[in-house]
Amino acid sequence: MISDNAKFWIWISIALGYNTTKVKRIAQLYSDISLFYLGGEREWKFCGIFSQKDIDNLSKTKLEQADKHINRCKQLGYSIIAIDDDKFPKCVYNIDAPPAVIYVSGKLPDVDNRLTIGIVGTRRATKYGVDNSYKIAYALSKYGVTVISGGALGVDCASHRGSLAADGVTICVRGCGLNSKYLHENEAMRNAITKRGAVISEYPPDESPRPYYFPARNRLISALSDGVLVIEAGAKSGSLITANLALDQGKEVFALLGNNSPQNEGSNSKIKNGTAIPITDFMDILNEFDNLYATDGEIDFDSISLEDIEAIPVKGNCPIKKRPKKFKATDAPVVKIDSLVDNSEKSPEHKKDICLNTTAQTIYNYIGKEPVHIDKISGDLNIPVFKVLSSITELEMQGLITAHSGRRYTLK
Repeated sequence: MISDNAKFWIWISIALGYNTTKVKRIAQLYSDISLFYLGGEREWKFCGIFSQKDIDNLSKTKLEQADKHINRCKQLGYSIIAIDDDKFPKCVYNIDAPPAVIYVSGKLPDVDNRLTIGIVGTRRATKYGVDNSYKIAYALSKYGVTVISGGALGVDCASHRGSLAADGVTICVRGCGLNSKYLHENEAMRNAITKRGAVISEYPPDESPRPYYFPARNRLISALSDGVLVIEAGAKSGSLITANLALDQGKEVFALLGNNSPQNEGSNSKIKNGTAIPITDFMDILNEFDNLYATDGEIDFDSISLEDIEAIPVKGNCPIKKRPKKFKATDAPVVKIDSLVDNSEKSPEHKKDICLNTTAQTIYNYIGKEPVHIDKISGDLNIPVFKVLSSITELEMQGLITAHSGRRYTLK
C-alpha cells in the first residue's frame, strides 16, 4: 500500500530535509497537499512558513525525484504511509517534527491501540544487559505488548530477538533506508521482524546511514512507545536521547538497575534524579499500565530459555566471554603539553565540517569557552529547555562540548 499523496510528501522531504517541524505545519494547513504543490512559489510565500532558502529548494526539486523512490518501493515490496493518510500513527503525528512519510517493510501494527514499550541501550552490552533485554522483551511479548527498538547491535537486537522468540510483535526503526545493508549481522533478524511486525524508516529505501540520522530516529522510537526502558546506558549513550525525548512526550521511562560501572552511569543517573522508574523484571513495567496488557497465563521470568543468546551480535568483543585486552602504548592516557603550560590565551574553535540539525547547530554556535547554564541557553536563543537538552546530549555524544557541574557547558 502506497498513499495517494506520498509523492508530494516525499518531494517535500527531499526539498526541506528530514526531522523538520515544517512538515506538520504544512499538514495542518493543507487538507489536500496537491494544492500546496500546484500553488507554486506564490503559495509557498503566502503561507508564511518558509524562508527564502526553503522556497528556492522547493522550486528546484522535481516531483520526478519522488517518483523514483516510489518505484523503488514497489520493486522492493515496501509500503509508504504519508502523514495525511488515515493509517499514519497518531502517536507519531503528535510529536513536534513527525516525518512526512514512513517507509514500511512488513505490516505496521496498530500502535495507537495497543501497549507498546521501547527498549534501548548500549551496543556494547554485557551478558547481564543482553540476557535482560532478551528476557524482558520475551515476557512483554507474551503479554501482548509490542516491542519497539532500533535494530542496532547489543540491547536493541537482543530485544527484537526476545520478542520474536515469543512469537510477539516488534517494530524496528532504522536510522537509514530499509534496503541499506548497514548492520548486515542483523539482516536475518530484520527479515523475521517483517513476518511479525514491521521494519520502518523515514528515509528512502537505499539511503545510507549518517551520524545525525540516529538521534533523529530516536524521536520515532519514543513516539511509538507508551513507555521506554533503558538498559545499560553510559553517560553519553544515545539511549539517553530516546529517554529524554520520551519524557518530553509525556511517556513513562524505566531503567534496569545495574551495578556501579561506567556501563550503567547514564541509566543509573536517570534513576537517581527521579526521571526513570527502576526495574528488575518485566512486571515492574506492566504494573504501570494496568488493564492495558493481556493477562492470560503467567511467565516465569527466571525460566525463560537463553539457548540462542550467544548468537546475538554485540559491538566490539563478545560481551559474554571477553578476551583480555593487550595493553598498547596507544592505550595509555594522553597528556597534552598544552595542559601543562599557561593556556589562557588559547580559545577553543567551532568546527565547521560537522552535520547537525538546525537546533543543535544554533546551540553549538552559541556555546563558547566560558561555561553557560542550560537555562541561559534556552532563554537567549528562545529554544525550549527540552529541545536544548536533547541537542546538548547530541553535541556531547559527538565530542563537541564539555559538560560541567550545575548543567553548564563549554566548547570542547
